[in-house]
Amino acid sequence: MRQRFETTQWIPYTVDLVFAFFANPTNLSLLMPEQMRMCIDKLELVPPPTTNPMIAGENARRQEIAAGTGTQIEMSFRPVRYLPMRVSWVARISEFEWNSHFCDEQVKGPFEYFRHRHGLRSEIQQGQVGTELTDQVEFSLPLGLVGHVWHRAVLRQMQRMFMVRQERLPAILKERLQQTR
Repeated sequence: MRQRFETTQWIPYTVDLVFAFFANPTNLSLLMPEQMRMCIDKLELVPPPTTNPMIAGENARRQEIAAGTGTQIEMSFRPVRYLPMRVSWVARISEFEWNSHFCDEQVKGPFEYFRHRHGLRSEIQQGQVGTELTDQVEFSLPLGLVGHVWHRAVLRQMQRMFMVRQERLPAILKERLQQTR
């Protein structure tokens, strides 16, 4: 049985900055809870078909890292804080549209099915230009009814992960913006 999880966050930064941050897979570990000790074990980067239309200049194009459609990321993490066991996860970028959205789907990992759509759009709040970031996760657990028993625990962990990300993201983007000035 497929489950859905969705969360939305407004960030006081432009879509091009937020999208470029999320399109770079090396930033993923910055957003994960420390106790998960998430790391990228292997990255098969397939650049997007064109460079980011919002960034001008040849220098910016060379420095830009983005995971386009077909990129495969092999990562591992600790699913439970105090257990030394690590879980491997292989995800592939299945859709990519600059400054709009991208999707990653599990190729191999702990879920029977997993698809995560990162959607971004420009939104003005209280007179300030920013970005509305929407995450839509669709997943199903393995093992039928036995897996269904774990649904609530998995959903709680997912909520905590996104809460940590939402807390950290504005400060990380602020720091990145200051570094480019």
